[in-house]
Amino acid sequence: MDDGLLPVVEADALRAAEPTYAEVGQTRTELPEGYRHLRRRADLGSGPARFEDAARTLLHWGMHRRAGVRVRPSSGSVQQDSVAVLRVGPAVLAVKAPVRVVYVVDEPRRRGFAYGTLPGHPESGEEAFVVTLDDSGAVRLEITAFSRAATLLTRAAGPAGRAAQRLITQRYLSALQERPDRDRR
Repeated sequence: MDDGLLPVVEADALRAAEPTYAEVGQTRTELPEGYRHLRRRADLGSGPARFEDAARTLLHWGMHRRAGVRVRPSSGSVQQDSVAVLRVGPAVLAVKAPVRVVYVVDEPRRRGFAYGTLPGHPESGEEAFVVTLDDSGAVRLEITAFSRAATLLTRAAGPAGRAAQRLITQRYLSALQERPDRDRR
Protein backbone atom coordinates (compact mmCIF):
# COMPACT_ATOMS: atom_id res chain seq x y z
CA MET A 1 0.00 0.00 0.00
CA ASP A 2 3.05 2.23 -0.15
CA ASP A 3 2.92 4.74 -2.98
CA GLY A 4 6.52 5.88 -2.43
CA LEU A 5 7.59 9.36 -1.47
CA LEU A 6 6.01 12.54 -2.79
CA PRO A 7 7.99 14.25 -5.54
CA VAL A 8 9.89 17.24 -4.13
CA VAL A 9 7.86 19.74 -6.17
CA GLU A 10 4.55 18.37 -4.86
CA ALA A 11 5.86 18.21 -1.27
CA ASP A 12 7.08 21.81 -1.48
CA ALA A 13 3.69 22.96 -2.82
CA LEU A 14 1.90 21.25 0.08
CA ARG A 15 4.31 22.76 2.63
CA ALA A 16 3.57 26.20 1.18
CA ALA A 17 -0.22 25.70 1.44
CA GLU A 18 -2.15 27.18 4.35
CA PRO A 19 -4.08 24.79 6.63
CA THR A 20 -7.83 24.71 6.03
CA TYR A 21 -8.55 25.56 9.67
CA ALA A 22 -7.34 28.21 12.12
CA GLU A 23 -6.95 26.17 15.31
CA VAL A 24 -3.60 24.54 14.47
CA GLY A 25 -2.25 22.43 17.33
CA GLN A 26 -5.45 22.37 19.36
CA THR A 27 -5.59 18.57 19.60
CA ARG A 28 -3.05 19.13 22.42
CA THR A 29 -5.53 21.14 24.48
CA GLU A 30 -9.24 21.85 24.58
CA LEU A 31 -10.86 21.02 21.26
CA PRO A 32 -12.35 24.02 19.46
CA GLU A 33 -16.06 24.67 19.12
CA GLY A 34 -17.76 24.38 15.73
CA TYR A 35 -16.30 20.96 14.88
CA ARG A 36 -17.19 17.33 15.49
CA HIS A 37 -14.94 15.97 18.22
CA LEU A 38 -13.52 12.49 18.43
CA ARG A 39 -11.58 10.85 21.27
CA ARG A 40 -10.82 7.14 21.16
CA ARG A 41 -8.24 4.86 22.65
CA ALA A 42 -7.15 1.24 22.49
CA ASP A 43 -4.98 -0.99 24.62
CA LEU A 44 -1.96 -2.23 22.68
CA GLY A 45 -0.31 -4.52 25.23
CA SER A 46 2.29 -3.85 27.86
CA GLY A 47 5.93 -3.14 28.45
CA PRO A 48 8.64 -0.89 27.08
CA ALA A 49 9.36 -3.14 24.07
CA ARG A 50 5.72 -3.03 22.99
CA PHE A 51 5.69 0.75 23.46
CA GLU A 52 8.80 1.16 21.29
CA ASP A 53 7.39 -1.13 18.60
CA ALA A 54 4.02 0.66 18.48
CA ALA A 55 5.68 4.10 18.43
CA ARG A 56 8.06 3.08 15.63
CA THR A 57 5.17 1.69 13.56
CA LEU A 58 3.13 4.86 14.11
CA LEU A 59 6.00 7.22 13.30
CA HIS A 60 6.74 5.46 10.01
CA TRP A 61 3.15 5.63 8.72
CA GLY A 62 2.67 1.91 9.46
CA MET A 63 -0.61 2.35 11.33
CA HIS A 64 -2.13 4.16 8.38
CA ARG A 65 -0.93 1.55 5.90
CA ARG A 66 -2.15 -1.35 8.04
CA ALA A 67 -5.54 0.37 8.20
CA GLY A 68 -5.74 0.31 4.40
CA VAL A 69 -4.81 3.95 3.80
CA ARG A 70 -2.37 4.55 0.98
CA VAL A 71 0.27 7.01 2.12
CA ARG A 72 2.52 9.13 -0.05
CA PRO A 73 4.63 11.13 2.43
CA SER A 74 7.42 13.64 1.94
CA SER A 75 9.68 11.47 4.12
CA GLY A 76 9.67 7.87 5.34
CA SER A 77 9.28 8.91 8.96
CA VAL A 78 6.97 11.47 10.50
CA GLN A 79 8.70 14.80 11.16
CA GLN A 80 7.55 18.30 12.06
CA ASP A 81 6.13 19.97 8.92
CA SER A 82 6.35 16.82 6.80
CA VAL A 83 3.44 16.47 4.40
CA ALA A 84 1.59 13.53 2.93
CA VAL A 85 -1.25 12.70 0.60
CA LEU A 86 -3.44 10.02 2.11
CA ARG A 87 -5.76 8.03 -0.17
CA VAL A 88 -8.70 5.91 0.89
CA GLY A 89 -10.87 3.79 -1.36
CA PRO A 90 -10.45 1.91 -4.62
CA ALA A 91 -7.70 3.36 -6.83
CA VAL A 92 -10.00 4.97 -9.41
CA LEU A 93 -12.40 6.37 -6.81
CA ALA A 94 -9.84 7.03 -4.06
CA VAL A 95 -10.41 10.10 -1.92
CA LYS A 96 -7.22 12.16 -1.68
CA ALA A 97 -6.51 13.86 1.62
CA PRO A 98 -3.44 16.16 1.82
CA VAL A 99 -2.11 16.74 5.35
CA ARG A 100 0.77 18.45 7.16
CA VAL A 101 2.31 17.27 10.43
CA VAL A 102 1.66 20.14 12.84
CA TYR A 103 3.47 18.70 15.85
CA VAL A 104 5.42 15.65 16.94
CA VAL A 105 5.34 14.17 20.44
CA ASP A 106 8.72 12.73 21.46
CA GLU A 107 8.75 12.08 25.20
CA PRO A 108 10.06 9.05 27.13
CA ARG A 109 6.52 7.65 27.66
CA ARG A 110 4.55 9.43 24.90
CA ARG A 111 5.23 9.39 21.17
CA GLY A 112 3.16 10.38 18.21
CA PHE A 113 2.06 13.25 16.04
CA ALA A 114 -0.83 15.32 14.77
CA TYR A 115 -1.60 16.33 11.25
CA GLY A 116 -3.83 19.04 9.93
CA THR A 117 -5.80 19.26 6.73
CA LEU A 118 -4.61 21.12 3.65
CA PRO A 119 -6.54 22.34 0.60
CA GLY A 120 -8.01 19.40 -1.28
CA HIS A 121 -8.80 17.41 1.87
CA PRO A 122 -12.52 16.55 2.13
CA GLU A 123 -12.53 17.54 5.82
CA SER A 124 -11.16 20.53 7.70
CA GLY A 125 -9.45 19.95 11.03
CA GLU A 126 -6.77 18.06 12.87
CA GLU A 127 -6.11 14.53 14.11
CA ALA A 128 -3.56 13.39 16.71
CA PHE A 129 -2.21 9.88 17.25
CA VAL A 130 -0.24 9.29 20.47
CA VAL A 131 1.13 6.05 21.90
CA THR A 132 1.60 6.09 25.69
CA LEU A 133 3.31 3.89 28.27
CA ASP A 134 1.80 4.38 31.72
CA ASP A 135 3.34 3.64 35.14
CA SER A 136 1.74 0.17 35.24
CA GLY A 137 3.38 -0.71 31.91
CA ALA A 138 0.18 -0.52 29.86
CA VAL A 139 0.62 0.68 26.27
CA ARG A 140 -2.24 2.59 24.64
CA LEU A 141 -3.02 4.45 21.45
CA GLU A 142 -5.00 7.66 21.87
CA ILE A 143 -6.65 9.33 18.88
CA THR A 144 -8.00 12.86 19.26
CA ALA A 145 -9.57 14.80 16.41
CA PHE A 146 -11.76 17.72 15.47
CA SER A 147 -13.20 18.06 12.00
CA ARG A 148 -15.97 19.37 9.83
CA ALA A 149 -16.91 18.95 6.20
CA ALA A 150 -14.79 21.03 3.83
CA THR A 151 -16.45 20.26 0.50
CA LEU A 152 -19.96 20.18 -0.86
CA LEU A 153 -19.64 16.44 -1.44
CA THR A 154 -18.55 15.83 2.16
CA ARG A 155 -21.40 17.98 3.48
CA ALA A 156 -23.86 16.07 1.28
CA ALA A 157 -22.55 12.77 2.65
CA GLY A 158 -23.77 13.83 6.11
CA PRO A 159 -24.20 10.79 8.38
CA ALA A 160 -22.47 8.51 5.86
CA GLY A 161 -19.35 10.71 6.05
CA ARG A 162 -19.34 10.58 9.83
CA ALA A 163 -19.75 6.79 9.69
CA ALA A 164 -16.76 6.59 7.34
CA GLN A 165 -14.68 8.61 9.82
CA ARG A 166 -15.69 6.28 12.66
CA LEU A 167 -14.79 3.27 10.51
CA ILE A 168 -11.32 4.52 9.60
CA THR A 169 -10.68 5.49 13.23
CA GLN A 170 -11.57 1.95 14.30
CA ARG A 171 -9.25 0.61 11.62
CA TYR A 172 -6.43 2.79 12.98
CA LEU A 173 -7.02 1.51 16.50
CA SER A 174 -7.08 -2.11 15.33
CA ALA A 175 -4.03 -1.64 13.11
CA LEU A 176 -1.72 -0.86 16.02
CA GLN A 177 -3.12 -3.71 18.07
CA GLU A 178 -1.57 -6.05 15.51
CA ARG A 179 1.97 -7.28 15.99
CA PRO A 180 4.70 -6.11 13.57
CA ASP A 181 5.13 -9.59 12.04
CA ARG A 182 1.58 -9.20 10.73
CA ASP A 183 2.35 -5.95 8.89
CA ARG A 184 0.44 -5.76 5.57
CA ARG A 185 2.81 -3.82 3.37
